[in-house]
Amino acid sequence: MNQHRMTPLTESGLLTALSVVLALMAVYLPFIGFLLVLFWPLPLIVLVVRHGLRWGLMAAAAAGVLMGMLLEPFLSLRLVIAYAPAGLLLGWAFAKGLSGVKAFLLTIAAAIAGQAASVGLLLLVTDVNPLTMQVELLQSSFDTSLQLYEGMGMSEDTLSKTRAEIEQGLQMLTYLFPLVFIIIGLLYGGVAYVTGGKILKRLGHNVPQFPPVHEWRLPQAFLYLFGFALVGLYWGGTRQIMWLYQISLNANALAIMAGLLQGLVLMHCLFRHFRVSLFLRIVFYVFIVMNPFLAQVVAMTGLIDMIFDYRQRFSARNQK
Repeated sequence: MNQHRMTPLTESGLLTALSVVLALMAVYLPFIGFLLVLFWPLPLIVLVVRHGLRWGLMAAAAAGVLMGMLLEPFLSLRLVIAYAPAGLLLGWAFAKGLSGVKAFLLTIAAAIAGQAASVGLLLLVTDVNPLTMQVELLQSSFDTSLQLYEGMGMSEDTLSKTRAEIEQGLQMLTYLFPLVFIIIGLLYGGVAYVTGGKILKRLGHNVPQFPPVHEWRLPQAFLYLFGFALVGLYWGGTRQIMWLYQISLNANALAIMAGLLQGLVLMHCLFRHFRVSLFLRIVFYVFIVMNPFLAQVVAMTGLIDMIFDYRQRFSARNQK
């Protein structure tokens, strides 16, 4: 195999340089910078699998120093804190031969922790919350739009109602800040797992496979989380316990997302059983996700499926 001819030091240097180039492109290229930063952990994944965690840690530190010299020290530190843990731990999980589910969950946890630590560092040093800044930017954008509509002759009652709905939505968004970290972690962890696995396969490494979609089953804990969240929302809302209300709101949203995923998997199994074409499946999935009522119905079905396991019952009935 040609993959072992390159020394660890040489390969570490090349992959570190690739990490620095990706960081520079992510900072200076408009529009696609957000996409490029998703791939920053990939060199660390490859390096850890091929040469060990120690080489990955040294490469991450070296990349941080070089980025600090070329960009800005604080920015490079935040970049390393935010993205290096996912790459290092995923590479370690692949090297240890952990199952696909365990490797994915470990990557998600590392990605969420890295993003939270990066934002926490920014808040500690500069006293600036980037999530709050985004909400304020949205508020300013909505205010400008409402002023435009007012100039076009929209009635004051309609403007007041629209403004109240926007303010309520933005306030709800601030309550859901913890959920934002989870969603970002899912995005970054998923990209790292999929792309890292494909690259390692091309390099000749055995990568643990993730279970096929029709076998996905989320734990029943999400259903219990949904129930506790409803109780927390009631107590927090009626007794003005804001911390309880905020925690319950995030827990409720997380449980609904899990139920929606489980419901879509259940639909996928039904479509697969009845041989529905891929095009029609995609149309149904998009229609459900875009329709709040149907999404809620599918989510509740998915939460109930966590206990009753309709797929197993359906298979047992067909075998009779």
